[in-house]
Amino acid sequence: MSSVRHLLATAEAALSGGPGHAAPVSAHVLAQPATVGYFTTGRIWALVSIALVLAGVVIGWLALRAAGRTGRQKAVAAMASGLAGTVMGGLVVVNSEGGPGTGGGIVGGYLALALGVAAMILGWRALARSRRTA
Repeated sequence: MSSVRHLLATAEAALSGGPGHAAPVSAHVLAQPATVGYFTTGRIWALVSIALVLAGVVIGWLALRAAGRTGRQKAVAAMASGLAGTVMGGLVVVNSEGGPGTGGGIVGGYLALALGVAAMILGWRALARSRRTA
């Protein structure tokens, strides 16, 4: 919050013709992007959902390769992981306030949605293939 106050005070000094060095400082401060902490709660939930769906994609891919042997259990695990990650990613997107770069995790939420669908499709195909071979 103090950086916002500093920014406003510097901009006010530059516009009012305050100290002689206020204009270059304000130009430098205004050119800097707004800083957001690296790990906000939205980003953490997005990262957790991405990790979950990535695990689902990997398990689904392995299940697709081993459809006859252990493919059924892996396929169910991939579908469950994909569904859970998709739900979490959807909740991140719905609860995010602002767009990309604001710290809400909206980009990660959308990525989790896409990868979660991919994990569920891989799991579904592996499950269908294991039923054919069984």
